[in-house]
Parts: sequence; structure tokens; C-alpha cells
Amino acid sequence: MTERRCVSCWQIKDRKDLIKITADHKCDNVIINPDSVTFGRSVYLCYNNACIEKAFKKDKLAKHLKHSIPNELKGQLLDELRNS
Repeated sequence: MTERRCVSCWQIKDRKDLIKITADHKCDNVIINPDSVTFGRSVYLCYNNACIEKAFKKDKLAKHLKHSIPNELKGQLLDELRNS
């Protein structure tokens, strides 16, 4: 069991219970990375609306990833939440 911390609420959970977001500096892109194939600086978020909203409201993703966050990423995360 591998544990990671949500950057929004700071709870420690099993990695499979979190959404992984990776800044792939080779492609200069930020992606939702559930398969862990892409390497780069990564953060994790809980599968809940409150953590996703808080992460964008306080710009936590950009700060932790040290990368600008595309506007469409929030929509992709909310879609991921609905599909889980």
C-alpha cells in the first residue's frame, strides 16, 4: 500500500484513492495521470468536489507543480470525479 497526501485537504490516503496530476516537462503539459506512466512533478487530489474546487481557488496545483495550469484541467478533473 502506497500512501500519498492530497494537496488540498492534506489527508493521507492510499494512492489508488487519489487523482494523480503530473506536469510533464518534456511535453510542457499538465495531465491527469491515473496510469503512472508519465514522469514529472506530480500532485494528488481526493476524489471529491471540495478538494478540486479548493485546489483551483487557492492555485495550489500551480504552486506545487511549479507549472501553469490550463483552464480545461478543472473540467477534466470534474469529469474524472463523475466517472469514478
